[in-house]
Formats: sequence, C-alpha cells, structure tokens
Amino acid sequence: MTNLIDIRDVRHAYRTEAGTLPVLDGLNVSVPEGGFVAVVGPSGCGKSTLTKLVAGLLKPDHGEVWLHGEKVKSPRSTVGMAFQNPVMLEWRTILQNVMLPLEIVPNKLTKAQKQDRARYLLELVGLKGFEDKRPSELSGGMRQRASLCRALVHKPEVLILDEPFGALDAFTREDLWQIMHQVKEREPFTGVLITHDLRESIFLADKVVVLSGRPARTQYVLDVPDTGPRSLDHLYTSEAAEMLAILRHQIEVAQGRAPAEAEPETRIAPPPGSAAQGMH
Repeated sequence: MTNLIDIRDVRHAYRTEAGTLPVLDGLNVSVPEGGFVAVVGPSGCGKSTLTKLVAGLLKPDHGEVWLHGEKVKSPRSTVGMAFQNPVMLEWRTILQNVMLPLEIVPNKLTKAQKQDRARYLLELVGLKGFEDKRPSELSGGMRQRASLCRALVHKPEVLILDEPFGALDAFTREDLWQIMHQVKEREPFTGVLITHDLRESIFLADKVVVLSGRPARTQYVLDVPDTGPRSLDHLYTSEAAEMLAILRHQIEVAQGRAPAEAEPETRIAPPPGSAAQGMH
C-alpha cells in the first residue's frame, strides 16, 4: 500500500529567548493512503509540531515531509484540520461556518453546490436542522461536529485532528468517536489524530505511534488489526485491555518512569487469538 504521508528523519527545534529548544529528533512516521494513525506521547513532546509539518505550516530543520509523493514546502490546501477549540465565527451561521474553506480553497463549485455539500456533512454528523443557528446556540459537542464538517467540506486528502475531543465530557466524546467511524466510511480520508486518550487512539486508529520524551523520536508503533466498524463494547475486551497496557507502559518509558526496551521501536504483530484480535 502506498504511503500518502512520509515523515523522514525529521528534526526540528524552536528558537526562544533562553536558547534553542529541540522538539523533534529523527522522527519517522508513515501513513498509508486511507490509513488512520494516532500519535500519543508525553505532554510537550512535539505532537502538535508534527501536525504543522504535515500541513506545511512549518519547515523542518532537517529531514523531509512528503505528501502524496510531493515534498511539503508550503501550506497545503489538501489538508483539513480540526482542533480542540472549534473556533467558529459568531456572525456566521453554522452552515456558513462550514462553507468557509470553500471560499478559500480554489474550486469550481457553484454557491448551491457548496451549500449542498455543507448540508450533506451536517446531516451526516447529526446536525440537520441546525444549519441556521449561531455557534453560541450549540453545545460544545455540536460545535465540534460542525468543526469536523468544516475540516472535511473541501474533500481534503489528509484530515488532521489535534485533540479535537479533549475538552468534551466522556459521554459526548464517546459519541463523537462513533460518529468519526461513520464519517470515515462515507467520506474516506487519510487521518492523523493527536490525542492524550489511549482508549481513543485504539478505538479510532489502525496504528498508534508513541513518541518519546522531548526531543521526540518514534519510540513505538502499535498496529490495531481489523479496522472495520467498531462499537464501544470493544474497549472492554481483554484484547483492548492488553493493547492499553502496552501503550501505558510505553508512555511511562517516554516519561522516564519505566526502563526503556532494548529495541526502541517495536511493532506489534499479534499471533492468532492474542491481543488486538478483538478490535473489529
């Protein structure tokens, strides 16, 4: 399968008044076309920096970022992004907020086609009937659904989700996890999810990349098999529990609270009947 995203030996540092702050050091991440990768790691290890590099908002100090066979050198209109804080323009309706990328990204759609596209996505995430509401009239979870629609409205090749569900209550968050699966089935995309929630990572992604402490490198990669439709019941299986235990241990290693493995990068390839076989 062809990799749509390739991050190759990327190093990056920020220049501050106190000096240089290395953030990424030899980072390697690949995402196949249609794949969904979750990135987890200690706070401040460079997860959000990774998303900016993929979107072309930052240039690495060393190494390369490739997107669909092209080296990323500038912002890419083929990348959609949704963040923890779904910033909406209060003077625009929800429908108008969702349509905003279609006013920025070059396209040949008529105004009616743009509206139809936005309405279709809003219906897909359960917001039919709220098109003419203002952002302040919607709950946090509803605004996040609208933010997801806005990120997808121009049919991006890559969807980057930077902790989009982190500020929501547990019930709303789990509801949106299930909606994400429905959306990906109807609106295929290659996804990169930044999250601190390990349950979220194995529920949504087909691969989980654990970053080391800063400056971050690729410490561990966990494959989550059978990436078909999932229900929340899968999070309570013994297979899911084993995957979560593996990831928690790797986070402890990244935080320096557990000894590092002899092999810094390990990929889970579970034998039949072992961990991760139940996630389908």
